Amino acid sequence: MSAAKARFASTPRGISDIVAVCFVAFLLLSNIGATKLIGVEVGPLSLVFDGGAILFPLTYILGDVLSEVYGFAYARRTIIMGFAIQILASLTFWLVQIAPAAADYTNQEAFEAVLGVVPRFVAASIIGYLAGQMLNSYVLVKIKESYGEKHLWARLLGSTVVGEAADTVLFCLIAWVGSASSSTILNLMITGYIYKVAIEALFLPITYRVVKAVKRVEPGYAEAAPAFELAEPDRVI
Repeated sequence: MSAAKARFASTPRGISDIVAVCFVAFLLLSNIGATKLIGVEVGPLSLVFDGGAILFPLTYILGDVLSEVYGFAYARRTIIMGFAIQILASLTFWLVQIAPAAADYTNQEAFEAVLGVVPRFVAASIIGYLAGQMLNSYVLVKIKESYGEKHLWARLLGSTVVGEAADTVLFCLIAWVGSASSSTILNLMITGYIYKVAIEALFLPITYRVVKAVKRVEPGYAEAAPAFELAEPDRVI
């Protein structure tokens, strides 16, 4: 009697799954960090930004990699997956929050303060995220369709300028109107937006190398592109 043959589904040869997982993980961690407002004094200026700003810009860098290498359809699929995970995380935190605490558990108030679900913050995060990431991906792909592999720096920065503007404005308005002063909200918008775009610009050489490295190891991309297109990255201007 012959032994049954085990069967397994085929898996992608590239690293698109790794990029997608990191994208969603950074997004989730950023949303948790965003529950704290951070104040920094720089000379006469008092800057305010949320804790999510520490890691959130990296989601745009990974979003750029997804759009640049895999196209809008795959990037959109990953963005929607991130949206679903945000909903799941919010639902999970809410269920844990309302579940009866054990007799010797003394951190209920601390848990609610950090991970407690506030509907308007969930809505602000989700709406800002969807609008920002979709615009970021769409603009990058449209610029690439016009210029091909040339001017990578233009589509990386151009998409971030548009996407981060939508994300920052929508999040701040939905999350803070009515609970923070107009000056604080404006401070959050300006500081957060400048910081995120500056991080993208600062990380541009790294993003270049990551994009080029991913293109080289993705069999489908390497097979479709002429060798000279992958030989050297554009000069960052």
